[in-house]
Amino acid sequence: MFDIIATTFFGLENVLAEEIKNIGGQNVQPITRAVIFKGDNEALYRANLWCRTALKILVPIQTFKAFNDKEFYDQARQINWQRYMAVDDTFAIDSVASGPIFTHSKYLALKCKDAIADYFRDKRGRRPNVDVEYPDLRVNVHAFNSEITISIDSTGIPMSKRGYKTRQVQAPLNEVMAAGILKLTDWDCQTPLIDPMCGSATFATEACMMAMDIAPGSYRNFAMEKWRDFDSKLWGNLRQEAKDRRLPHPTATIAAYDRDPMALDVASQNIDKAGLSEYIDLDRRNFFDALTDGTQSGKLLIMNPPYGERIDGGSGDDMTDFYRQIGDSLKQNYANSRAWILSGNLDAIKRIGLHPSRKIKLYNGAIECRLECFELYDGSKKRAREK
Repeated sequence: MFDIIATTFFGLENVLAEEIKNIGGQNVQPITRAVIFKGDNEALYRANLWCRTALKILVPIQTFKAFNDKEFYDQARQINWQRYMAVDDTFAIDSVASGPIFTHSKYLALKCKDAIADYFRDKRGRRPNVDVEYPDLRVNVHAFNSEITISIDSTGIPMSKRGYKTRQVQAPLNEVMAAGILKLTDWDCQTPLIDPMCGSATFATEACMMAMDIAPGSYRNFAMEKWRDFDSKLWGNLRQEAKDRRLPHPTATIAAYDRDPMALDVASQNIDKAGLSEYIDLDRRNFFDALTDGTQSGKLLIMNPPYGERIDGGSGDDMTDFYRQIGDSLKQNYANSRAWILSGNLDAIKRIGLHPSRKIKLYNGAIECRLECFELYDGSKKRAREK
């Protein structure tokens, strides 16, 4: 058993903690934008394969205090780097720094690079090479004030890069954020789900993967596969177990609509790359068009409408009118359903004209957002409850 850190977005810490418990993590402790836990190699591998709301899975190898760059360099150089790589291996450094002592992440990464290179020069007479794209070992440095944690990165490319997106629309939704939002809605993978402003169809794709019990790490490789002590047999068994768990079809109907044909073309390519095209109803529809088929009751709607001041390609209406129209369409067309809306326009979302039953603060990149839930009733709320 050893310490493991799983990083995530603000607001998803408790969701990730529950995922980690489900894959066998021990002593699970959510902190800001991360979850700390203990596990063995199997837990580490499972976390990369199965955690939908993690960005990176890191293994800390040294923690210490440093009050200047020399103290940092000296202690980083004392680490037994031959335990993790050979002089002929390549490496790369990612770093995050906050606080008044270390203010430049790139400079901190440079000092760590020098410490590793000088360690091998002293031990082996030459330095290993840096490869920022495909290193044999990726090192993560986290500095908060004087507290330093140096970890090895088992993930590599962030887990939000699932591997199924071939193209993206403008301002795409991150895959980890989409999966986290689906978890926050308490979707049961049974209720029919619709994303009526789907863009590149991230919500629909992540929902379909959840409803078919597809491991989110199924489409890609991980940095740990290059580690010197990587257990390829264990990893192969876990990947085979994931294949065996996959259901033949989703446990819920899933639909993705958009009025933009270019967005639908992108969505179609991504869904096809994920191998899910036969399970997601993808169609060109305008959310604001009146519905006459009477089939929208009892759905879960989830959407990420535009945040900006103007809507590209639209009528030129400002965001206030646009969000007011969203509220009107929900009330007119989706009675007895539930709608979850993520928006970074904190003023416009107030114009929907419905009282949210839940509000959750999230960040979509650097943009502060609100995820709000709207309960939709046929007539008054009181009458709906009496029914």
